[in-house]
Amino acid sequence: MLRTAAALAALTLSGLAHADAQCSVTIHGTDQMTYDLKTIAVPASCKQFKVTLQHPGTLPKNVMGHNWVLTKKDDLKGVTDDGAKAGENNDYVQPGDTRVLAHTKLIGGNEEASVTLNTQTLKKGDDYVFFCSYPFHATMMKGTLTFSG
Repeated sequence: MLRTAAALAALTLSGLAHADAQCSVTIHGTDQMTYDLKTIAVPASCKQFKVTLQHPGTLPKNVMGHNWVLTKKDDLKGVTDDGAKAGENNDYVQPGDTRVLAHTKLIGGNEEASVTLNTQTLKKGDDYVFFCSYPFHATMMKGTLTFSG
């Protein structure tokens, strides 16, 4: 009986660790203007979802900076156009832009930034896109985010 309880406790703890692992992702933005992920799936069980952006390159942010921005698919062009106007000092994200659901700061080579998204802002079936809003990067640096809520 004691071994069964211990086994059940171990399974519960490993399940919790597994659930935590599903509620976060690490994505890399490179000096070659690419992300290493094209899709991110957010499980309904996550109340919050953490995205960590790492830039393993060597170029500074004013040359090859990257961020991670999440919007609805239809808002990508408007957000990137307005972000370009906002400039580097605003991480290429227009301050107060309600179309932006989450974003990291702009980083350069060998830097890292994270953002935690409240998943209650997501709706199952909506089309979400993540991208780098540094001017012209979104043409190559983008992917889809799905929510199974």
